[in-house]
Amino acid sequence: MYHCKMIMERKINTVLFIDDDRVTNFYNERVVSKHQNFKNTISVNSGKAALEYLMEVENDNAIKPDLIFLDINMPAMNGWEFIEEYKKLNVDVTNGIKIIMLTTSSSSSDFERYKKLKIVNDYINKPLSFDLLEDIVKVHYQV
Repeated sequence: MYHCKMIMERKINTVLFIDDDRVTNFYNERVVSKHQNFKNTISVNSGKAALEYLMEVENDNAIKPDLIFLDINMPAMNGWEFIEEYKKLNVDVTNGIKIIMLTTSSSSSDFERYKKLKIVNDYINKPLSFDLLEDIVKVHYQV
């Protein structure tokens, strides 16, 4: 008799994209919406807008994301600056949210900086793809 270990994958209810490029956000939302493990997507075009959104979560006026895809290179507030402000948010808001840097940066210093941040769960190069989503589910959301 054979015993199979069933791998349980958790559904990701809400994904928040933080990227200043509207076309990239549109593309990413399309990719995610086609994957069975993902339900809702929200996009904002700046780190500041993302912080405002997360403050609305704290006030029960917005859906808490399970996952944040964060671009590094953005004007006004880049991904690193967003992380510094994110750390100051109420732990009730941030607890349980996974953050993945989704970037075009090929800078080894960006990758080294990411590795030092316990708050950031992964670092992935754009473009987002169905295969990358599969990997994310397997690595970060299997029960």
